[in-house]
Amino acid sequence: METTPMYIAEMVIRWLHVVAGILWIGLLYFFNFVNANFAKTLDADSKKKVVPELMPRALFFFRWAAMFTFILGLLLIYFVYLAPSGARYGNLMTNPILIGVLFGLVMWFNVWFIIWPGQRKIINGIKTGNPAPADVVARATNASKLNTYLSIPLVFFMLAGPHFSSLQWYWELVVVAVGFAIAWHLYKIGAKVSTNV
Repeated sequence: METTPMYIAEMVIRWLHVVAGILWIGLLYFFNFVNANFAKTLDADSKKKVVPELMPRALFFFRWAAMFTFILGLLLIYFVYLAPSGARYGNLMTNPILIGVLFGLVMWFNVWFIIWPGQRKIINGIKTGNPAPADVVARATNASKLNTYLSIPLVFFMLAGPHFSSLQWYWELVVVAVGFAIAWHLYKIGAKVSTNV
């Protein structure tokens, strides 16, 4: 393939998209498999010290990594499927990557419009001693769990895009089911990890 400015731009965007995605999903897994279990061990005084220091920092990288992953992903869709030189991996509408894009869109929405606003209320509640309403906590927690479950099949569909221009619908269901099963097992493992070293 000729090294054109368009090709170089796509390569750089793809690279940064992956780096941002690693940061986003890495923090998602930290929150769900590590921090959620750690937070249960904290008493009220410890929470008041730890949460306001840890969570705003972690959530800053989390939400902005989600935003950059989303924006760079949209640019990639343009370069790979919609630009005049695009459509190298088949039709976007029949490509497995479209499912990954839809999952990513749900996940991005959850971060910016459910998880982050909820976490702000939770953090401020811990700081002030006036806990956030239970429905806010539940909504943020459930959105984070949904993102965790969606993230594993999402990775498959993103990687499958360049290699499979289409998959039968039942294989796509198998991928989602296996991804959800992996996430479920990781939750179970996270709850049982020993602190003994």
